[in-house]
Amino acid sequence: MFAAENGLRGDPRLQGISKAIRVVPDFPIPGIMFQDITTLLLDHKAFKDTVDIFVDRYRDMGISVVAGIEARGFVFGPSIALAIGAKFVPLRKPNKLPGEVISEAYVLEYGTDRLEMHVGAIEPGERALVIDDLVATGGTLSAAVRLLERMGAEVVECACVVGLPEVRVRLVVASSLLHLCKMALGLKLLLLLDKSSQFHITGTTQT
Repeated sequence: MFAAENGLRGDPRLQGISKAIRVVPDFPIPGIMFQDITTLLLDHKAFKDTVDIFVDRYRDMGISVVAGIEARGFVFGPSIALAIGAKFVPLRKPNKLPGEVISEAYVLEYGTDRLEMHVGAIEPGERALVIDDLVATGGTLSAAVRLLERMGAEVVECACVVGLPEVRVRLVVASSLLHLCKMALGLKLLLLLDKSSQFHITGTTQT
């Protein structure tokens, strides 16, 4: 697994990152254990460690596009893109981008939503990384990958800070906090933190 291969098993930075993320019960609705990354952003060291771990992973992979999913993917994505010499492309919710867009729908628990990207933001053959703060069911990440691939990009990996209980159903999960696995839907996924043990599986924010 990625943690063992790269010497990150037991890395104290992971514990600091985990402690910096506040868990808010029953927000925004009862049964949700909300992972609040705003407290991570208040902790300079934990925030920097988060970005540094991703940068160390991706700096030599020939990635030219970092695509961040609205909205919290915008927090981590630009810093990672700058550090690895890539451009940042925002993947936005509907009707937020002013130019010509390409869109991809995905299913939510109660309905559907879409991600949109400006046409021409990437060139065919570019190697892309998708960034978000959290993955639960993988629906949003899957839509992001489809969107990028429709524009001819090669999606190298998806990376998130937190993985929630549903991820355990979809991943062959290592015991370490940092792991690289294949989701059932076929994505390569890098997770910094496995938060499954904190949850009663009554609900999560779906992403």
